[in-house]
Amino acid sequence: MTDLAPDAALPDLPRLATQDGPATRLYLIDASGFIFRAFHALPPLTRKTDGLPIGAISGFCNMLWKLLVEMKAQPDGPTHLAAIFDHSEKTFRNHLYDQYKAHRPPPPEDLIPQFPLVREAARAFGVPALELPGYEADDLIAAYACKVRDAGGLVTIVSSDKDLMQLVGERVSMLDTMKNLRIGPEQVMEKFGVSPDKVVDVQALCGDSVDNVPGAPGIGIKTASALINEYGDLDTLLARAGEIKQPKRRDTLIEFADQIRLSRQLVQLDCDTPLPVPLEDLVVAEADADVLAKFLDEMEFRTLARRVSGGGQPSSSLAAAPGGSPAPTPLPVADQGPIDVTKYVCVRDLETLNAWVDKARAKGIVAFDTETDALSSANAGLVGVSLAVAPGEACYIPLGHEHEGGLAFDAPADLEQIPLADAIAALKPMLEDPGVLKVAQNAKYDMAVLSRYGVRVAPVEDTMLISYVLEAGLHNHGMDELSKLWLGHSPIPFKQVTGTGKAQKSFKHVALEPATCYAAEDADVTLRLYELLRPRLPREGLLSVYETLERPMAGVLADMECAGIRIDPERLRQLSNDFSVRMGELEAEAHRLAGRPFNLGSPKQIGEVLFGEMGLTGGKMTATGAQSTDASMLEELAAQGHALPRVLLDWRQLSKLKGTYTDALIAAVSERTGRVHTSYALAATTTGRLSSSDPNLQNIPVRTEEGRKIRKAFVAEPGKVLISADYSQIELRLLAHIGDIPQLKKAFQDGLDIHASTASEMFGVPIEGMPSETRRRAKAINFGIVYGISAFGLANQLSIPQDEAGAYIKTYFERFPGIRAYMDRTKQAARTQGFVTTIFGRKVNIPAVKSKSAAERAFGDRAAINAPIQGAAADIMRRAMIRMPDALKEAGLSATMLLQVHDELVFEAPEAEAEATIAVAKRVMEKAALPAVEISVPLVVEARAAANWDDAH
Repeated sequence: MTDLAPDAALPDLPRLATQDGPATRLYLIDASGFIFRAFHALPPLTRKTDGLPIGAISGFCNMLWKLLVEMKAQPDGPTHLAAIFDHSEKTFRNHLYDQYKAHRPPPPEDLIPQFPLVREAARAFGVPALELPGYEADDLIAAYACKVRDAGGLVTIVSSDKDLMQLVGERVSMLDTMKNLRIGPEQVMEKFGVSPDKVVDVQALCGDSVDNVPGAPGIGIKTASALINEYGDLDTLLARAGEIKQPKRRDTLIEFADQIRLSRQLVQLDCDTPLPVPLEDLVVAEADADVLAKFLDEMEFRTLARRVSGGGQPSSSLAAAPGGSPAPTPLPVADQGPIDVTKYVCVRDLETLNAWVDKARAKGIVAFDTETDALSSANAGLVGVSLAVAPGEACYIPLGHEHEGGLAFDAPADLEQIPLADAIAALKPMLEDPGVLKVAQNAKYDMAVLSRYGVRVAPVEDTMLISYVLEAGLHNHGMDELSKLWLGHSPIPFKQVTGTGKAQKSFKHVALEPATCYAAEDADVTLRLYELLRPRLPREGLLSVYETLERPMAGVLADMECAGIRIDPERLRQLSNDFSVRMGELEAEAHRLAGRPFNLGSPKQIGEVLFGEMGLTGGKMTATGAQSTDASMLEELAAQGHALPRVLLDWRQLSKLKGTYTDALIAAVSERTGRVHTSYALAATTTGRLSSSDPNLQNIPVRTEEGRKIRKAFVAEPGKVLISADYSQIELRLLAHIGDIPQLKKAFQDGLDIHASTASEMFGVPIEGMPSETRRRAKAINFGIVYGISAFGLANQLSIPQDEAGAYIKTYFERFPGIRAYMDRTKQAARTQGFVTTIFGRKVNIPAVKSKSAAERAFGDRAAINAPIQGAAADIMRRAMIRMPDALKEAGLSATMLLQVHDELVFEAPEAEAEATIAVAKRVMEKAALPAVEISVPLVVEARAAANWDDAH
């Protein structure tokens, strides 16, 4: 888009705070009303680059722009302005009455991904976007309106919502922008038949079917207003209900008096609602031209951009709202200037910290980073926080630095820091302010750390995830690598400030000067990367992937990591002992077979025994020229009938389980929580699958007896159960859908045993009475085919000759030609463009397909075939995880999502909520692809509750 350059002036954006009139003239925009009006008033609109629904965003922007221009023309325009949004959580009214709004349908699926972008739109136009957990937008509007009214100011509520009419009075009016109608006491009287101060009483009697406010059965507005006008107010009416002559009306008021009083509580707006930001932060200011230009560019609102930049007048009709314009020309990135770490500020007093907080609020965007004394967010102590409000303008706030010996670095003054509680109190409002966008690199970690100090950071953008969406498979996405790649700058290495080896120290023992240079640089680099990378998302058609599959995951995983999972240490200790005994037995057996003792953990000695002394042959060579003794080599030798390789494999398996799990899990238990807290990596795989580390809980064998014993050590808290919800054969189902394989689709649609069905199709045998071995062979091919399984691999897996395995694969492709067509089609696409995409738009780069090495190209072909299927499964899992917390809350359940293991989610729930939690989990997971993609075969989730993980699986 070239219509609006980043430095373009915004001549029509009003500077309203300088006009004449009362000291405070506050406009409060009922943003939720704007959104739904915009959504329902326009035909469906999508962005051409990626198909993201943008109708509500487009309508909202046009309505907001029109309002801003019209306000400027008024001689008594506002001095203060805010857009007020509903928060997604339930409110205090649900605690008063659990059926409140219970019958409201969920928002349209096309509208859901637009909610966060509408908030971003408000901020782009320079309008604070406010919301508050536990309260409705109407309560926030009431609180601000009452505060300004009581202080002698004027308030205009931009809305037509009847629920807000109770606030109308001498100093409070409403403005219906669709009808260009100002609503005052006279208009309220016309609608309700009473003055605004009696509206609540009328609503309490009438109830509200939309919000499920019960009211008094059979009493409408006309009757209610007549009763209130006759008796003066609701309390008097109910006290004197026995005097009413009409029997039905009298009996209703007496019988339902408590229900009417409850209804009044439900409709009464709370003027004492806490204000998320002080009034002084709502002073009208011009929009930042760069921010607005970038936002309109990303949304492809070219017509509106021309109007904003002076090329046209604002539309007075929603029908003229633009959308779906061609991909824009890239906007130039402003010169960010050099990175000079000596310019950063060390903040050591509250006055200076508050000044930085004010800068962040004024900018509306801040990059942040936490420094800690441990790698695990669950156990890390907060050492400091860094902020950047503009390229080159960054600071570090030390909070937990100390000398290793408990002494000062050079003098006591060198350790002067803001007390942690005071710093958190100063930072928390800004970090939680919906009007300030927070940017982080690997935001999940910082969000998890700060949540332990009572800070719920939002809204958040993540440069690591932006890079991952743009270039998964091309490079890693750590900050240092991105900085070198995009900024040409090598950040200060961590080891440079902490030392290495035995001399390495915790970051809390680093002196404040080098700590400031290191930490503030992180925030500075993060902000610069955000400015460079974020605009690429819409231009490359990947904004929807980022907004729907990546950005929300940071908060979801942060909560899961903080929750952790309980283990039974005694069970693990016993297992560890059992493994040790078994390893000793296997070692003795290995020595007997070799004819002499040797170290089973030494590849060199194993090679000497197998290939030197026993004369075995085959396999591959290592880089040093020795024969490999890796697992695949040992498996090959064991398949040939040699006993020692099998013993070595069993010993290695037990050694791995003991070292990686039974011993390591006990050591991983947090002293603070008594639970194990894994760490999930969002950007570690090319296909979108999550990986787990410290400890890795995703690779515990599920098909071996030993692995199941380890899973039994994962237990629920007393009075609770663990729930495992697992997708059934999701990748095969997606293969059937993506490859459009008629036989597989029909089998899944009919609910057949897919492996028996495949075997029947391949070998011409009936499903009824099929030998288990026949089914097993079909199962091996089904699961191996999309991973490029070879005749050699299948032969090893089934313990059959290689030529027989090759014949099976040949028959498979003959019976299912659509699979071969899918594989050929996908390989060709990858070779042509260097990447493949999932059905949800995720881009998976596969540079190996263009390698000069035939082996690497073959690997790339296999990756290309697998990526759309495994990637789609990962995308569906992410969509389910993102929706799950709200779904559980909306169902009134206290279950917690603890683990994600490939196609499985693990929850902890009170025993009494187990069945309800299973129902919600299955519903969310099975419908997770919708509405983006209609899968042509059913997704099926199997779920069970038990006291431990293995029994639940």
